[in-house]
Amino acid sequence: MDVQRAEKAVLEEERKLDEYLRDERGVVRLCARSIKEVHRGDLDAALKLAKEAKERMDGLPRIEGRGKHVEQEYAEALALISVAKGEEIPDHATMGVSAQGYLLGLADAIGEIKRLIIEELRKGETALAQGHFSRMEEIYAEIGHLHFSSAALPEFRRKQDVARMQLEDARGKLVR
Repeated sequence: MDVQRAEKAVLEEERKLDEYLRDERGVVRLCARSIKEVHRGDLDAALKLAKEAKERMDGLPRIEGRGKHVEQEYAEALALISVAKGEEIPDHATMGVSAQGYLLGLADAIGEIKRLIIEELRKGETALAQGHFSRMEEIYAEIGHLHFSSAALPEFRRKQDVARMQLEDARGKLVR
């Protein structure tokens, strides 16, 4: 029996996973800061943070069952930056993320676009708010009809439901 060598091997795997999780959290923080900069109106800073997040994300080791969350956060940040700049949202291959991370990120981006709309309405920038609402509708029209098993894309159905509610809430704020 060789329990000590097996224990050593598992401890090494655990150490690698702990390191990965720390680095993954760092990338997620960069994406959150990028989104914050969009809401502050500094799109250059937002893009710089998103690029740094991408570089760090690309440096993460591939671990089975990991990576979707960080890809989702990056896709959300990049989608929001694209909408705020009035540009097309890149596809998942261009972003360098999985299809699953991309779809989850797009669903989450709808809530961030709603935040943009509310701030624009607060400032009296109705035309800009209307334009962003159109983009919000466009994203939902593309992802709202998709159906996957929760094994293939966990949480997607819930995110679609939340996105639909955010879309309807934003619509209500625009018609007031």
